[in-house]
Amino acid sequence: MMWWRDLCVVIVLMMWVFGGELYTVEGRPRRILLDADVDTDDFFALLYLLKLNRSEFELEAVTISANAWTNAGHSVHQIYDILYMMDRDDITVGVGGEGGILEDGTILPNVGGYLPIIDQGVSTVGGCRYRQAIPIGRKGRLDIDTNFGIQKGFLPRGSRKYSPLRQPTAQQVMIDKISAGPITVFLIGTHTNFAIFLMNSPHLKKNVEHIYIMGGGVGSRNCSGCCPVNDNRACQDGECGDTGNLFTDYNGNPYAEFNIFGDPFAAYQVFHSGIPITLVPLDATNTIPINDEFFKAFEQRQDTFEAQYCFQSLKMARDTWFDSHFHSQTYFMWDTFTIGVAVSIMQNSNNNDGENEFAEMEYMNITVVTSNEPYGISDGSNPFFDGRKVPKFNLKKGGVHSGHVQTGLQDPFCFVKDGRGKCKDGYTAKLTGLDTVRVLVATKAKPSQENGSELDKAFYKNFLSVINLPQQTGRFNFTTEFPYYREVFYKPDFRNKELGKPVIFDMDMSAGDFLALFYLLKVPVEVLDLKVSSSGFTCFYVNQYPH
Repeated sequence: MMWWRDLCVVIVLMMWVFGGELYTVEGRPRRILLDADVDTDDFFALLYLLKLNRSEFELEAVTISANAWTNAGHSVHQIYDILYMMDRDDITVGVGGEGGILEDGTILPNVGGYLPIIDQGVSTVGGCRYRQAIPIGRKGRLDIDTNFGIQKGFLPRGSRKYSPLRQPTAQQVMIDKISAGPITVFLIGTHTNFAIFLMNSPHLKKNVEHIYIMGGGVGSRNCSGCCPVNDNRACQDGECGDTGNLFTDYNGNPYAEFNIFGDPFAAYQVFHSGIPITLVPLDATNTIPINDEFFKAFEQRQDTFEAQYCFQSLKMARDTWFDSHFHSQTYFMWDTFTIGVAVSIMQNSNNNDGENEFAEMEYMNITVVTSNEPYGISDGSNPFFDGRKVPKFNLKKGGVHSGHVQTGLQDPFCFVKDGRGKCKDGYTAKLTGLDTVRVLVATKAKPSQENGSELDKAFYKNFLSVINLPQQTGRFNFTTEFPYYREVFYKPDFRNKELGKPVIFDMDMSAGDFLALFYLLKVPVEVLDLKVSSSGFTCFYVNQYPH
C-alpha cells in the first residue's frame, strides 16, 4: 500500500503546483494593445484606460495609425507626453517603419502603415486615396497634430522623443507584445497596422483573444447636417441620414465611417481573421453625444490633471467647431465609449452575449465593402487587379475585391445626378451569405439607472468617475514643463549705499507702464529709491540693482 500512498502524495502535489499555476494565469491582468490615430477622443480613451486598476487591465503598448488624423512625429510626442504625465513610461509606443510590399505581394518587415494596403509599394511614398477625406487644416490634421496648442502648453515632457530611425515600429511592437502571450487588441483608428500584422504573422493570431473595434456604420442614420425642424430659412441637408460620417465626401460615399474608410481592405482582413470581434459602430456612438448636460458636469468636475487636460481639449474643440450643433448632432463619445463598453464586457467575460453596463448588444453578420460592383472590371482604379495576370495576394478574380475602388473625393464613378453617392468603400454592411462574419455589435447606449439624473446615459457618469479617480493620477512637473525657468531669490545689499530720493511709481500694468518701469530701474539707487504700486493689484516693492 506504500505505492498507493506515494501516488496520492504525487497527485496532490501536482494538483497544488498546476492548480496554483492555473490560478496565477487566471489572476493575471488582461493584457491590452491599443492601436489609435491620436485624434482628440483617442487620448480621452487612452487616459481612461490608464486610470483602470492595473491588477485587472494592463495596457502594454500603443501603436499609432499613421495614415489617418495625425502625422507620425506629432502623434508620438503627444502619446509620450501623456504617458510621462501618468508615470507610465514603461508602455511601449510604436509607429511607422520603412518596410514595403513587393509587386508579387511579399510583405517586407516593418511596413510603416503610412499608406493603405492597396497603395503600399516598396517605399513610404504614395497617394492619398482615402486620406483625402481628412481635412489638412481646420477640423483636420493641423488642429489634431498640435491639439490646438494645448498639448505643449499643458503636458509635461519626459525624456522620450520621436526619432524616426530609432523609433520602435508598429510591426515590431505588435509582434513583440502579441508573441508574449494572450492579449486583447483595441482598434480605434484605421486597421492598416493590425491587418499587415495578421497577413505577415498569421501564426501569432492565436494569441489574440479578442478584438474591440470602434468604426463603421451598420444601420446608423447620421444626424449631422440635418436641417432644424420647422426652419423657415433656406436650408439644404448635408450628410443627414447617411449611414457613414464622411462629412467631406457624403456626395460620393454616404456609407463609410472614417476609421474603416481609411483602409477598407485592411478592415476586411481584420474582420475576416477568425478572431472574435466586438464592434462599436456609429449606430451606438450616435446615441451618446457630448451633450450640454455632460459638458457642464465635466466642467464642474476636474479633480485630476488628466481630467483637466481632457476638458480643456474638449472645450477647445467645441469653441472652434464649425457649426452650432456640437452638443447634439456632431460630436460624440466615439473611442472613449468603445473602451468603456469593452472593459465592461471583459469584466463579465463569462457572458458570451457581451452583457455590459453601457451598451445594448446584438450579433450580426457583417462584411466590409472594399470595392464597388460590378466586380471583375478593369478601369485603372484597382491596383490589386489592373494589369496583372495574377491578382496581388492571390485575390479571387471576379471576387468582392475586384470592382471599382474609390480613387478620391472627386471620383466621377461615385456621383449620381440628383442623388446620393453610390460608392460604398469602407461600408460595414449587414448581409447574409458566405462572405460575412458573425460580429457582436453595440446598437445603442444604455440609459442611466439614476432617476432624475441630468446625465441620461450610464457611461457619462462612469467616465467622469474614472477620469477623476485619485488613484493612478497624473503628475505635473513644473521644471520639465518650463525647462528654462529658475527660481532665484535675489536680495540687494544696500548697507553701504546712501539711498536717493524716495519715489513711488503707481502703474496700471499697461505695456507703456512697463517700459517706463524699466527706464526707472536703470537709474542708480543713489539717485532714486524706487517703490512701485499697481492700481487695482497687489502692491509690491522694487529696488534697483546697485550700480
